[in-house]
Amino acid sequence: MRVPVLSLCLLALLCGCREQGPAPGAPAPTAELPPPALDPEPAEAAVPAVVERTAEVPRLAAAAVDGSLYDLATHRGRWVVVNFWATWCGPCLKEMPELSALHTMREQVEVVGLAYEDISAEEMKAFLAEHPVSYPVVVVDPLSPPQDFATPRGLPTTYLIAPDGKVAHHFLGPVSAQDIEAEIAAAGGKAG
Repeated sequence: MRVPVLSLCLLALLCGCREQGPAPGAPAPTAELPPPALDPEPAEAAVPAVVERTAEVPRLAAAAVDGSLYDLATHRGRWVVVNFWATWCGPCLKEMPELSALHTMREQVEVVGLAYEDISAEEMKAFLAEHPVSYPVVVVDPLSPPQDFATPRGLPTTYLIAPDGKVAHHFLGPVSAQDIEAEIAAAGGKAG
């Protein structure tokens, strides 16, 4: 019984909210047209277009925080874990020690961390002094992300690159060494 009464009340309220027309016999109101819209000069894009897809064989060459050049192409023949993360991301910080251990203990697996945030190299060095990792870290400007990787929709975001340079798997969210090793095995490779 409550539903029909409630429905009738809502219907009455909605009917009362509609625009009222002019009274019978009253002159029709004149419509004022808004001034013509000015065609503004095209502004330069402050944010680049979002990259929707990662290249089949992504390229990445950038300066690491330690000053070395990190070039993904020079790591062909090995599995490479490309991990987008940020210092403010709790799940990212939680997976860092495990990714560092994977990088250190597996001869055929390398990790590179892409710090996806607005932070200076000096600030990142100070952060890494408190949260050390064994893999290289590259600071990535969120307004100018690597062109061959899709713009991250969330952090952490991780790509597993096969020895031939092709993307073997994309992880969205936290990843473990076991997850990575399982994908390597599924692709017929060895993490050894």
